[in-house]
Amino acid sequence: MTCNLSPVTFNPKMAKAAFFDIDGTLVSFRTHRIPQSTLEAVSRIRRQGVKVFIATGRPLPFIDNLAGLEYDGIMSVNGACCTTAEGQIISQKPVPKDDIRRLVDDAKAHPMPIAFASGDRAIAVNAGKADGHLPEVFSLLNLTPPETRPIEDALRMDVMQVIAFFTQEQEPRIMREVLKGCDANRWHPYFADCVAKGTSKATGIDDICRHYGIAVEDTIAFGDGGNDMTMLRHAGIGIAMGNAPEEVKNVADMVTDTVDENGISNALRRLCP
Repeated sequence: MTCNLSPVTFNPKMAKAAFFDIDGTLVSFRTHRIPQSTLEAVSRIRRQGVKVFIATGRPLPFIDNLAGLEYDGIMSVNGACCTTAEGQIISQKPVPKDDIRRLVDDAKAHPMPIAFASGDRAIAVNAGKADGHLPEVFSLLNLTPPETRPIEDALRMDVMQVIAFFTQEQEPRIMREVLKGCDANRWHPYFADCVAKGTSKATGIDDICRHYGIAVEDTIAFGDGGNDMTMLRHAGIGIAMGNAPEEVKNVADMVTDTVDENGISNALRRLCP
């Protein structure tokens, strides 16, 4: 086991909520499943009174791999949409319509694959551009790519997230000139998750904690990607998976084992015995 606790004092009796990223944290990229040890550990802490929340960059239409997991709510699209497990909306922060209009115009001049996601629908545009990276990424996530539609359909959606396939070199221009009201979160070199400016998994924690009357310092968060870094810094204790890159591990209070080596179970056994 590689759980390396930093000099952070955490009282397990104070834990009131736990937040879990999906891909690479709850769900293995190798098996596309949640390890049985994780299902059992999460169930155990819920019985102890800890509320459990999903905290993912996926939009709600793309969340299809949580079979068997007990949870109380979902923070989707990197904090832009928070709901209870029953579907009650806690908070929503859509992408500004002006940004969508500019992106539609820009994508006609500079075609690139884009997926637009609302609370209940996702569409893809220019899916055949950029060397087929869009289907490659959806294959990595074990997802069927969304329906390909004319880009103008995005103007009729309340877009919660733009999944745009631009490079890190292209990012400064696009964020400065096109998606002016958005922040970009990148956990993969091919694309960025773009959500309304000021939105992150940290603000999602705040929205959920406010709704349930939970103090942020009484929370635990698990993650493995760049879009998890704000959450790991913000939670009472942030735990990076062993498969996380070094920059993610460096902001965490604790590093556990990989998702395939029972990382969540091993950490929760130590933190919430």
